[in-house]
Amino acid sequence: MNTSDFAASLSRRAFLGRAAGGMGSLALGALLNPRLFAAEQDRWRGVVNPLHHPAKAKRIIYLYQAGGPSHLETFDYKKTLAEMTGKPMPESLTKGQQIAQLQGKELKCFGPQSEFQYFGQSGQHISSLFPHIGSVADDICIIRSMHTDQINHDPAHTLMNTGSIIAGRPSMGSWLLYGLGAETEELPGYVVLMSSGKGGQMQPIAARQWHSGFLPSRFQGVKFQSKGDPVLYIQNPRGVTPESQKEIVDVVNQLNRLEHDSVHDPEISTRIAQYEMAFRMQTSVPDLMDISKEPQQMLDLYGAKPGDGSFASNCLLARRLAERGVRFIQLYHRDWDHHDNVKKDVPLKAQEVDQASAALLNDLKERGMLDETLVVWGGEFGRTPMAQGTGRDHHIKGFSIWMAGGGIQGGISYGNTDEFGYAAVEKPVHVNDFHATMLHLFGIDHRRLTYRYQGRDFRLTDIAGEVVKEILT
Repeated sequence: MNTSDFAASLSRRAFLGRAAGGMGSLALGALLNPRLFAAEQDRWRGVVNPLHHPAKAKRIIYLYQAGGPSHLETFDYKKTLAEMTGKPMPESLTKGQQIAQLQGKELKCFGPQSEFQYFGQSGQHISSLFPHIGSVADDICIIRSMHTDQINHDPAHTLMNTGSIIAGRPSMGSWLLYGLGAETEELPGYVVLMSSGKGGQMQPIAARQWHSGFLPSRFQGVKFQSKGDPVLYIQNPRGVTPESQKEIVDVVNQLNRLEHDSVHDPEISTRIAQYEMAFRMQTSVPDLMDISKEPQQMLDLYGAKPGDGSFASNCLLARRLAERGVRFIQLYHRDWDHHDNVKKDVPLKAQEVDQASAALLNDLKERGMLDETLVVWGGEFGRTPMAQGTGRDHHIKGFSIWMAGGGIQGGISYGNTDEFGYAAVEKPVHVNDFHATMLHLFGIDHRRLTYRYQGRDFRLTDIAGEVVKEILT
C-alpha cells in the first residue's frame, strides 16, 4: 500500500489512537532522557556553517549604558576644552552641524567635570570616577573615535542595535543567532536584562531593540526580569504538574509538526521550538536567576545583593548565563541622560557600574572564559563639549566605548576626537564598522551574512562597514 492509499484508509478513530500511543511514548522517552525532548530537526545550528574564518569569540556580553554617557567624564580627557571653559566654541567646528537641544543657542565650552588619571602598565587615561575599570585597563581597548548618525535616543538606540534607523530590522543579537545558532538547549540564545539607578533622566527602551525583525521570531531576544519571576508565567498554576504539562506540550507540537509538513511555514518551527524551550526554562531559569547561591565573596566582588535588580547583580547573572551557553547577553543600564548636573550625577552612575564592570572581566578571566567572551561597554552616543546649563546635550560626532576579551587587544586606545572632544578625527569608527568587527570576531564575514526579504538581500551592516583590524589580537 502506498502512502496516499494508507492515508486515505486511516480512519479518524485509528489516527487518534495511533497518535496518542506515539505521543505517550515520546513523553515517556523525554522523562527518561530530557535531551530527547529537543527534537534534532528543531535545533537551529546557524547558516554560517562552516564559519567564514576562525572565530575568536563564542559569546558576547554587552554592557549597554543607555542614555549617552559623556565621553568627556569617562574615557576622553581634553586639556584644551578644560582651558577654554566658559569661552565660545570655535564656530569652525559647530557651524552647520546637527545639534539637538542647543540648536540656535550660544555655544560655550564646558570642560571635563572629573579628574583623569593613568592606569595600568599601558597607561590608559581614564576618569578617576572609574578606579575599578582603571584596574583592568590592561585588558580593555578604548575606542575614542566612535560616531553615529542619530541624535535622539530612540533612533540612536535603533541604529546601534540593528544597524539601521528603520524600525523592524533585526537586532545584532538576532543576526548572531541566525548566523551561528545557540550553544544551549535549556535557555534562549539571546537574553536581555534591565537596570536603573540614580542621577539622570531615564529614557524608555523599546522591545524592538532586541527584536528579530524580518528574521524568524525564534531569533529575537528574551527579556528576563531582574526582580520577581524572571519570566512571566514561569510557574505552573496550582494543580498543573510538570508531567501533565509535558503531555500537553507534546500533543500541541505533534499537531504543529503535521501543519509544518503541510505548509512549510518557518514560524511553525519557531512555535515548536518555543513551546519546548518554555517547558525547559521552567526548570532551568529559576535556578539560574537565584544568585543567593553564589559564595559571599563573589557577591562582594560584584557588589551584588540577591534580588535587588541592580546592574551589579545583572553582571553576575551575565556570567552565569555565559557559563550556560547563552550566545548574546545584553545588559541595559538606563538613565545616563545628563542634560544637567553632570558634575553631581555622573559620579552616581560611575558608582553603580564601575565595580561590577571590572568584576565581570576579572571573574571571566579567572574562569578561563574571557578569551572567548567579547565584552562591550558603551551607549548610543556621547555628550556635547558645549554646556547645556550644568549639563551636556546629545552628541553624535565623537564618543567612546571600550571592548575586551574575545580577540580584542587589551591595554590600547584607538582613534581620537579633536582637542575639544567634538568630532572623531583620527581613525573614526562608525556603528557599521563596530558591527562588522563584532561579527568578524565570531568568524563571520559581515558581507556574507544576509537574509533575503522583499526581493533584497539584507545584512546587519547594510551597505557599509569595515572591520577595525588594528584592535584585534
